[in-house]
Amino acid sequence: MEVKKPTPVDLTTIDTKRLKDLSTDLPGLIEYAHNVGGFSIVPTKQGVIRGNALKAMKQQTQMQLDMLLEQMKLLASQAQSIKDRAQVSEMIYDAHLKFSPVIGGRYYLYEKEGEKMVLSMVSPQEWGDEDRIGLFVAEVELLADHTWKIIRQQ
Repeated sequence: MEVKKPTPVDLTTIDTKRLKDLSTDLPGLIEYAHNVGGFSIVPTKQGVIRGNALKAMKQQTQMQLDMLLEQMKLLASQAQSIKDRAQVSEMIYDAHLKFSPVIGGRYYLYEKEGEKMVLSMVSPQEWGDEDRIGLFVAEVELLADHTWKIIRQQ
């Protein structure tokens, strides 16, 4: 039995660029067999169908979540509006009233230094002199539930 001597490798004949393209740090993630006993992994029809269905499901789910987010923003805005109405209503019912407000009537809330707030039927333009009545706070309308809708606010 004759023993063969190894033949020397000629490094100039090796395409190092090609070898680099064919090698990887993570061999489990490449699409072809990376060793002699390995086999290539080819996507099946069932895998493609499953992948497409999963992509469609994720897109549909995201659309529904986005829609719910918009609805939550709208509800938060409406809740803030109700909170503002309640706050102004408290300020008005704590204010100095010399008349009985009528539902649907527009009134003006003023803040006078060192005194209670004042609810008036006279607009800031009609007063002319701000010092006479106080600082304009809000124009309001009395609603049927006896809360006040803010028309404009300072």
